[in-house]
Parts: sequence; structure tokens; C-alpha cells
Amino acid sequence: MDVQTWLENRRRMVEEALDRYFPADRHQPATLHRAIRYSLLSGGKRIRPLLTLAAAEAVGGRPTAALPFACAIEMIHTYSLIHDDLPAMDDDRLRRGQPTNHVVFGEATAILAGDALLTDAFRIATEAPALKGIDPKRALRVVHTIAEAAGAFGMVGGQAADMESEGQVVDLARVDFIHVRKTGALLLAAVRAGALVAEATPSALRNLSRYGEFIGLGFQIVDDVLDAEGATEKTGKEGGGDARNQKATYASVLGVPAARQRALELRDDALAALERFGKRAEPLREIARAIVARLGRG
Repeated sequence: MDVQTWLENRRRMVEEALDRYFPADRHQPATLHRAIRYSLLSGGKRIRPLLTLAAAEAVGGRPTAALPFACAIEMIHTYSLIHDDLPAMDDDRLRRGQPTNHVVFGEATAILAGDALLTDAFRIATEAPALKGIDPKRALRVVHTIAEAAGAFGMVGGQAADMESEGQVVDLARVDFIHVRKTGALLLAAVRAGALVAEATPSALRNLSRYGEFIGLGFQIVDDVLDAEGATEKTGKEGGGDARNQKATYASVLGVPAARQRALELRDDALAALERFGKRAEPLREIARAIVARLGRG
């Protein structure tokens, strides 16, 4: 398998699908539509939808069946970034190397763009079963998995805990609590969604879930280290934002060298969880390696 070709082909598949869901020639309401497309189609690594497609294919599933769910997860992720950047939250002015949504369109439109992306994600996910022949009970389980990861017991709960911890002295357990939810939950859901669509066996689902847990934490640790090092060219955001906002991060609690080492260990744990899957899981392996490779060494 040529993994880079696979990644490029699947990334293009995701981009084209997202563009179809929010086509450029739709003009009503014009400003809202432009704001949605501005953030949704601004590039990015597309790690979450790629994980969904890769997990489905790792257990013999069809990428076309998993694609609507993959796009729904990316829409939820994009909504979270728009809202996370708002002045009331992290007050960021740069995302993916360009001005954040509220800087360009104003706070009210940015909030509505995020609201629309979150809501339409579930419209798209629930249209998928009829179009792709997925068993309704299985589709319901996938949608529940995504919703649970996005809500108060997942990403939103993690964001709330993150805000509550600003300026506080926290330990590693608290940082884990925050980021297992704020970042890890949706990454894990992306993996599980693909596996569920493809009817993974219970044992395969357990292995893939372990992989998802490991890369979810690893992803956040890498982001924390890069922010601490001011690596704007790698993150697409202004460096040092965590320190300015007195965030609870792995870099602040563990120190940068130990955080780097922990990211490497989580990468290795993720790769070990995939041992049973053979060559079909090579895209998942490459994603795990690429997440940590952003550190530049190790």
C-alpha cells in the first residue's frame, strides 16, 4: 500500500464531500454561508475524518459508507474551533494560518456558523444510512458515539473544565481529565465511528478504541509542546497562547522534555494496538507517526 497516496486520495474525498454539503453557489443567508465555508474549507490536516475512513478500511469496510460520518465529525470539530477562538473563550486571532472566523465575520456570525455546523453535522449523519444502506440500529450507535463525544460528557465538558482550570495549580490527573474529553473524545469517536460502520468485531473494536485513546492524548501533548515552543508555523496559531491564558497543559505540568517523551510513548502504544490488523491498518499507523512527527525529532 502506498500510504501517502491513500492519505491524499481520502483527504481529497473528504474535501469534495464537504464542499458538496456547503456549495459555493448557495447564497442564502450569504454571510452565514461564507462564514461556514471560510472555516470548514480552510484546509487543515483532516485527521478526524481520515481516522474514520482508515478505521473502517482496517476492518474491511467501504470508505464511501463511512464518509458522511467522517464529514459530520469534521464539521463538529470545525464548530468547536470557531467557538474556542471567540473572545469569551481563548480569544485567538489566528487559526490555520489565517484570521479566525470572528475576526473576519464578527462574533455573532461566528457563533451562528458554529451552531450551524454542529446541527447540520447530525443532519448529514442521519441522512447517511438511507443513502448507503447501513442498518439503522448500527447507524444509531454511530450517531450516539459521535454525540456523546461532542457533548457535556466529552468535548464540551472538557472545554468547560479547561476554562475552570485557568490560573489554577493542577496536577497530571486534572490535565488528563481535561484533555481526554476536550481533545481525545472526538478523536476516539472518529476511530470508533469508522469501525462501527464497518461492523468491526467486539475484539477489533476494543483494539481500535485503545489506538484512538492513545493518539487522542498524544495529539494534545504534541499541541501543548508546540505551543510552549512558539511553533506558529506548525500549529497555525499564535504561539504561547496557553501560557498567556494560564492553561493547564502537559507542557506546564510535566515540563517540555517529559511531555515529548510521553508523546513518543503514546505513539508506540498506539502502534502496538494495531498489531493484529496487518497492512490494512497502515494508514492508521502513519497517522499516529505523523501526529508525533510534528515535534521534529524522536
